[in-house]
Amino acid sequence: MTVYLIKRIAMAVLVIVLVMVLLALLVHLVPGDPAKIILRQRATPQLIAQVRAEMGLNKSILAQVWDFVIGALQGNLGTDFVSQAPVSSLIAQALPDTFILAFTSMILSVLVGVPLGVFVASRPNGLLDRTIGAISMVLISALPYVFSLGLLLIFAVHWHLLPALGTGSPSSPGDYLRHLILPAIALAIPWWGYIPRLVRASMLEVLGSNYIRTARSLGFRERTIFYKYAFKNALVPVAALFGLMLGYSLAGTIYAETIFGRSGLGSLALGAIADRNWPVIRGTVLIYALFYIFGNLVSDLSYRFLDPRIRVEKGVEVPV
Repeated sequence: MTVYLIKRIAMAVLVIVLVMVLLALLVHLVPGDPAKIILRQRATPQLIAQVRAEMGLNKSILAQVWDFVIGALQGNLGTDFVSQAPVSSLIAQALPDTFILAFTSMILSVLVGVPLGVFVASRPNGLLDRTIGAISMVLISALPYVFSLGLLLIFAVHWHLLPALGTGSPSSPGDYLRHLILPAIALAIPWWGYIPRLVRASMLEVLGSNYIRTARSLGFRERTIFYKYAFKNALVPVAALFGLMLGYSLAGTIYAETIFGRSGLGSLALGAIADRNWPVIRGTVLIYALFYIFGNLVSDLSYRFLDPRIRVEKGVEVPV
């Protein structure tokens, strides 16, 4: 396990460095002169030369990549062209609202998805199971912005039950929570389709295992077998999924923050794209990539930690 842990961390670090290199090259991959795109009608030879110097475009590509990677490792992601503020400080201000939204949606996903999956697993292949299975496929297939628009129109515009736009005031927990409900539910709905199917499949697999049949032969009550023995082991894939949910939920906040007018990392990224603000774009994309990589690492390691039957030796997984 220790060897595998070292290999996975080393691989994650390598991926992070490669992401930084690609982001450093991003400005060269987009057609057009970045300085002219940023300045637009104000572009003059003097201003173009000044902006190129500020962006480091007057250096060689290798030097630009080196400067960005070393700066990012030190927490320096450049300077915002609009406000002249450090990009890292802008991200630090925007990240808490985004993380709260993503984490709240993850909690809602588990609180609804797991009980629903257990419920249908207790009644497999019935009408309710098939109905929930069909609904789950619809929820999985749809994108978060579809649910965001639907919830906004129904609960904010039509019924006036919840605020339509804004983040709310952190100094007023009640107001902040009311602004959080709709976007968090919009992000959780697709997972309400995926998690019940995962829990159902895991529960049915565990219920068909040898130790469950042994427990039945010894006269254990079916309710005890279902909830005390099967349920605990069936949650291992869900726990491992939690790491992956972090990256996907954070990415989904871009839709929610845009539609509901919330402040956060997604709003910061979209505003930077509209202004062709390359330092902010690179910084926000790097943060999203880091959470994706971290989520995958946590998911992979947690699965092996939670399931003692899995061992990793010499790079090959073998069941004990």
